[in-house]
Amino acid sequence: MNASCVPFHHFMSDFAVFSIPNFDANEYANAILAGESYPSDLKPGGKLTVLPQDLPAKEDISVSISKLTFSIEDVSKQIKNVVSAHHEALLSQAASAHNLSGSLTSVRGGLNDLDSLRLKIRVPYQSLRAHVLRLQKLQQASDVLRRTSRFVILARRLQLQMAAMERTTIPEEPVKSVKAETSNATGLHTSVDSQDEKERTIAKTALSIAELDGPDNGKIVGNMSRGERVKDSAVPVAVNDKDIPEQEVPLRSIAAVAAHVRFIEEARTKVTNEMESMVLTGLTTLNQSLLASSLQAAYNLQVLPQLVQNLVSDLSQAVEDRIRSAFDLTKISKEALAKGATYHLSVTIVDAYHVVSIIDAVTSSSPQSPPTYRSRVRTEPTNVTAPHFTATLWSRLEVMIQDMADCCIKVYTLEKVLKLKKDAATQAIFLDEAMKLLENKPSATFWTSLSRSLEKYARDAAKSSTFIQQSLSTGYPKLLRLFHEFFAKIAVHTDTIYGPTYQSPETVLVLRALSNFETLYLSRSSNKLNEAVGQAFSGGVRAPPGASEGINIARTVINELDSARFDPLLVRAVAKNASLSINNLLSRVDSSAVRDRSAVTLIGPTATPQQAGNAQLATCLYQCWLKLDTLRVDHTEAIFDALNPSIQNVYKAYEQLVEPLMTAIHRELNAIIIKLHRIDFGKDVDPTSGIEGSSFYMKELVEKLSFIKAEILSKFVIGEAGRTWILSIVKYVIKTFVMHVSIARPLGESGKLRLTSDMGELEFSLSAFLAGNPQSKRGGDLEAVGNEYRTLRAMRPLLFLDNSMLANPERTSGLPPLIVLHHILVRSPMPLPHNLHGWQEAEYVRWVGEHTERESWSLIEGGLSHYEKVSESEGRDSTAAKEFIELARTVLQNAEIGSEN
Repeated sequence: MNASCVPFHHFMSDFAVFSIPNFDANEYANAILAGESYPSDLKPGGKLTVLPQDLPAKEDISVSISKLTFSIEDVSKQIKNVVSAHHEALLSQAASAHNLSGSLTSVRGGLNDLDSLRLKIRVPYQSLRAHVLRLQKLQQASDVLRRTSRFVILARRLQLQMAAMERTTIPEEPVKSVKAETSNATGLHTSVDSQDEKERTIAKTALSIAELDGPDNGKIVGNMSRGERVKDSAVPVAVNDKDIPEQEVPLRSIAAVAAHVRFIEEARTKVTNEMESMVLTGLTTLNQSLLASSLQAAYNLQVLPQLVQNLVSDLSQAVEDRIRSAFDLTKISKEALAKGATYHLSVTIVDAYHVVSIIDAVTSSSPQSPPTYRSRVRTEPTNVTAPHFTATLWSRLEVMIQDMADCCIKVYTLEKVLKLKKDAATQAIFLDEAMKLLENKPSATFWTSLSRSLEKYARDAAKSSTFIQQSLSTGYPKLLRLFHEFFAKIAVHTDTIYGPTYQSPETVLVLRALSNFETLYLSRSSNKLNEAVGQAFSGGVRAPPGASEGINIARTVINELDSARFDPLLVRAVAKNASLSINNLLSRVDSSAVRDRSAVTLIGPTATPQQAGNAQLATCLYQCWLKLDTLRVDHTEAIFDALNPSIQNVYKAYEQLVEPLMTAIHRELNAIIIKLHRIDFGKDVDPTSGIEGSSFYMKELVEKLSFIKAEILSKFVIGEAGRTWILSIVKYVIKTFVMHVSIARPLGESGKLRLTSDMGELEFSLSAFLAGNPQSKRGGDLEAVGNEYRTLRAMRPLLFLDNSMLANPERTSGLPPLIVLHHILVRSPMPLPHNLHGWQEAEYVRWVGEHTERESWSLIEGGLSHYEKVSESEGRDSTAAKEFIELARTVLQNAEIGSEN
């Protein structure tokens, strides 16, 4: 059978044994000869790549030989078939191989030429590289010699400067020495010159040390201020060729350099100590010149940022220690319980990097006092020891404030010098150099630390001790005065301001740390104000607050404001609480006031209980407002503006209580005066009957005025405001009476006499109404009423003037033109304005009160013109009215001229 027709898997199974990776022809032949299967077994670790069923079974030799022969022939046929099928591809691959052999021949020729080119490049390169290495070694040697020479020169200059520094000496206590030598002017100048010379020498020496320790010299001397030794550096050799390793030559390995290292280290130590001493002295004495020199030395030593950072940190730590000690209840109790113990604390700066607090305690006890046994230290005071505890606490707080001020002044002095000082060579500002390590300015860092410490320890002390909480909350104004002293002390040296109109952010930040005590103080102040309001209304509805309660409330508010007036922030907070308490007062008054008819009725014969209660409330409000209004003079405009809305609300509430009653009084008196129009004043009276008394309406008016004064107005204790009420009532009565009398018609001679009698009775009753003392037989001064009283007095002669005199201003002096016009119309046959328009007398009088004089004159003029037109159209005889029309127009003309003038 043709092999091409055999299935693929059968074909593969026939040749499977020959595809074993470790197939061995000899072993296969031996296996056949021996009649065994191949492979007989697998070697350890060997892998069988064919399946067991594909392996040949045991066969005879002849059969195996025939299979092999057949298989070889079959494979040969398959190869011929493959070659026949792919002969074109095989020919193309053969051509490509031939072409490739030609290219490889040309490449082989080029490689032979490259060998000669390598000889032309590599040899010169190696020679050049050797010369470069030699040149670099020469440069390295030259650089080492240059640095060594520079180092030796600087070291010799440093020796001279150290010698000069030792020759010039600064006194250990410069301030005291200067004070001790004030009598010797020559000695003073010598000491100052020596000090200045020493400062300049130290700065120059520090600069020399910095140059010796600079990068050019490889940090020969470590940073001795930190007590660390920087690792010896070497001079590197920069080589561009990566194959050439860098070479380093330690500068300290040179004998000429190593000989000066010890001296330089000692010089750095000595200069650093001198610089730290100068910093200490400059901060202690606030000597800005000395401090500037010491900072220059620190800048030259390249330790200025570290120095400033440590100084600010140590000063802040010193303040924190003092604050913690001041609020330490254990120390307070020990000091308070110790008899005759005195404590003295002084804060000193030990060195440029450490500030410590030293407390010296000297305890002396009386030899006569027997020793007492104390089981433990009492941290909370008793009733007996409370004064000692309080005095000790405040004395420690005073010392704390003094130490805070000293440290704050030192920080601001340091910052001021840093801000003004520049390096002469680099023009670098020292403050900018210090800010490389500081997160904020020294002053800002100090204030932040101060406020944080103050808030923390004050809050912790208040939580742990009831005594401290009560003492500092009740005595918060005293504590605040201590901080005012603190602000006053530092104001000379700093830019902080704490005044009534402006407070620096730093001061507000510090005071905000005391907000816990301020809150407690304001809470107690608010409780005191609310207690005053509550006590005023303790009597309930039957006993409403009066004048004394109103004065007491106002006095409490004033006292609280006076206690806090020294501090602009505290008094503002107290004013806010006072405003809330005043609003509480108004709400209580509003709920207690009676607003029904019983509060405004004037029936009599006595005032109603509701009127008496409202009068008490109004009196309370008025007296409170009157007292609070004096705050306008005693306090600043900002504080009064905060209180003014509440104070004005008090007055408005007072007016709301009084206004309905005053309206009822005016309405009642007006209703009585209107009754005069019921009387016929044109009726002749029998002369034999005698002079009758005053009219019935006048008697009623007199009685009502007496009732109003005795029963209504007497309930109000409002001082000058009551006098103003009385004057307003008198003016209203006179004005209303004169207006109604001027339009009373008809009016005869007997009516004029009766009106004159009524005017006299009215004048007498008003005089009694004005009298301050009801039992006084002498009436009040009606001249104080003003124009209204003069109008009443001028009304009497007006009734008896001749017609021709009515237009004469001299005869009608004191009378408004409208009254004269009314009287002219009363005498004439012409209608009055209210008759012409169909109004009642009361309606017309109300209309006059609501309009201006010119509008009233225009109404009269309109009536005159109307009468003339009607008379002309109806053909009436207007001869009798013509005289009065001319008089009226003359009066109108004079009124216009008078108003223009």
